[in-house]
Amino acid sequence: MASIHKDILIDAHPDDVWAAVRDFGAVHQRLAPGFVTDARLEGDTRIVTFHNGTVARELLVDCDDERRRLAYAISGERVKHYSASVQVITDGEARTRMTWVVDVLPNEIAPYISGQMDLSILAMQKTLARSARVESGLASDRARNHGAGA
Repeated sequence: MASIHKDILIDAHPDDVWAAVRDFGAVHQRLAPGFVTDARLEGDTRIVTFHNGTVARELLVDCDDERRRLAYAISGERVKHYSASVQVITDGEARTRMTWVVDVLPNEIAPYISGQMDLSILAMQKTLARSARVESGLASDRARNHGAGA
């Protein structure tokens, strides 16, 4: 079985990153827009459409708020086994380290999966860092406005 490990640095607060990760049905809006073009929930399963037209059924296995860890699995024609977990870890005051692990069979599909994960990571970093800048900007504006009115 191939095991793919990605350690991802994100310039955003871990609480914000976790909020996006745990929002299982909004991956196409909050986590990796552009890479994921659509997602809808059917019970504990999300049907995800990717940028290349591929559609996957991802089963939510666990969402642990205390550990900030989400696990999911995919079953389909191209993979005999696919289990994944994403964990959000604090890395400084306003930075996040996200660990994404995917175990997959057959081994031959691992390079493709790894490449798609890399594309997804770029979308996540861009989206979450942009979100952090917007929130930071709003907080600064609020502080200036509050100070001006005092």
